Amino acid sequence: MLLLGMNLKEKPTCFGCQRKSFSKRTQSLSRSSATSGKSPNCKNKTHSSIAYFFGNGSDEVIDLLIRVFCEPRVDHIITVPPTYGMYQVSASIADVEIKQILLTSDFQPNVEEILQTANAQSKILFLCHPNNPTGNALDAQAVTRLIKGFPGIVVVDEAYIDFAASSFLSLVPHHSNLVIMQTFSKAWGLAAIRLGMGFASLEVIHYLNKVKPPYNINILTQQAVLQALEKEEQQHEWVKIITAERDRLTQFLPHFEFVEQVYPSDTNFLLVKVQQPDHLYEYLVQQKIIVRNRSKVPLCEGCLRITIGTKEENTRLLVALKGYQ
Repeated sequence: MLLLGMNLKEKPTCFGCQRKSFSKRTQSLSRSSATSGKSPNCKNKTHSSIAYFFGNGSDEVIDLLIRVFCEPRVDHIITVPPTYGMYQVSASIADVEIKQILLTSDFQPNVEEILQTANAQSKILFLCHPNNPTGNALDAQAVTRLIKGFPGIVVVDEAYIDFAASSFLSLVPHHSNLVIMQTFSKAWGLAAIRLGMGFASLEVIHYLNKVKPPYNINILTQQAVLQALEKEEQQHEWVKIITAERDRLTQFLPHFEFVEQVYPSDTNFLLVKVQQPDHLYEYLVQQKIIVRNRSKVPLCEGCLRITIGTKEENTRLLVALKGYQ
């Protein structure tokens, strides 16, 4: 039996596996975007006052933002756990303090506490919309209040935005302290090519370009993305399939007695609260199904995170769970 990985967060690899070899087009990705007037993966909505930066994965964008705006051992960033772990990792590597303010019980930013904690040394606030690992979209009013009230840079990580109803990208021209991150790793299924994007004011992007390594986006990555952009309709179809399967699992999982709650999701994964999460996790490993055990994460106690697979993979998961019962 093949190992079924439902612990990662990309779309299922079998979608689009018929993809042809790379195009011979050699123009750079950034030039193509500027010429066409479209920035990739941002719903084809662009503004003349939005500048963009391409990184070797979104992790490079995170790293550069911290290095540009934070002075080691002086400044700090603020994160809102449970959230993506690389914000903390990158800050620790740069010797920058991390202040953590837990999300509320409904997985929303605690606006009042964040703004009360922030001071002149609070250089970056990292938000994830939709959030990982909880899967929910962030409240628009809460995020807008933070953008307006936070004294430093507000980064909204929109890695899963293709599965959500709305983006904060349109706010960039109106807020010089706002940075939006997006990626080709999730809905496009191109995590291996390592391409992350930052959208911000011209001034912010200018500083990122000043400190980035030379030639950080290789030609193979550029070619792969240009080819993918020519098949945008296919990506839309993948998203429809994944969201339909997400809805199917959301409907069926609560029928198992050991499932206590399936949290609403605006992503390609589900956060599921279960009885004896460690035992269920090990059982699934024995069935060669790998999910993520998030039960030790604050506010995610008792939870497993399950990435949405193909219809066949999701059915295999349901059959395995029936056997667990």
